[in-house]
Amino acid sequence: MQENRELPEQGRLSIVAAMVMLAYASAAFVHIPENAWSFQLPGFYFVAKVNFYTILSVVVTGMAAAGTDWVIASHPQLGKGPRWHHWIIPALTALVIGVPLNQIAVSAAWWVIFCMGGVLFAIVLISEYISVDLKSALYPLSIISLSVVSLALFLILSITVRGAGLRLYAVLSAIVPSVAVVAARILNLRLMGKWPFHWIAGISIIVGQLSFCLFYLPIEPIPFGLILLGATYALTSLAVNLEEISLNPKFWIEPSLNFAVFLLLAILL
Repeated sequence: MQENRELPEQGRLSIVAAMVMLAYASAAFVHIPENAWSFQLPGFYFVAKVNFYTILSVVVTGMAAAGTDWVIASHPQLGKGPRWHHWIIPALTALVIGVPLNQIAVSAAWWVIFCMGGVLFAIVLISEYISVDLKSALYPLSIISLSVVSLALFLILSITVRGAGLRLYAVLSAIVPSVAVVAARILNLRLMGKWPFHWIAGISIIVGQLSFCLFYLPIEPIPFGLILLGATYALTSLAVNLEEISLNPKFWIEPSLNFAVFLLLAILL
């Protein structure tokens, strides 16, 4: 009889989650001086700062992608098709977990964020495993969890880069790829495996231009992140509506209301 396992093996899930979180836990006891590289271009001065957390985040991102592939490899419905798209959100989760851990000193708050990050990463792994089977009864739940987590990660990243006082090129280099990744995965999930690259590119360009405009306005980090999140969510919903129910004349109402809600929250905050 063919095996029909809805949830991943506990052993694989525990090993991958433990490896990622132990890597971040080790950073609490390792201190390496920060190095900076800079060079002058015509009309542009580039500065890149590299510390232990920078290197660790890159390594952990790769570990998360490889670990996710190992976890979903045991799914009986996986097949022989490409599975790189299952790496996107776990890798982004592992990367963003390190952002607040790098910003604050080791304390009780640091360990609370660390534990919450571990739980979040485990939830993402489970959801990605479930999403392998499009006919699974739990597939709608995996869509919701992965969509919510990816949008929350984008919000955290947007708030962090704004609050860090980075230059425009650094902000755009963080925002635009993140938007592309989040939009691509959400559209892929909600459209049952499709990859509307024209929508992914369009959403990335629009949100990138919006972040460019907001960068020069006196906006605090939280409203900055909420506006970008609202635009990303609204544009993604619009794309799904046009792909699924393009003949519905009210396809624009839901995205407009979503953006209005996030814009109102940004104004109130």
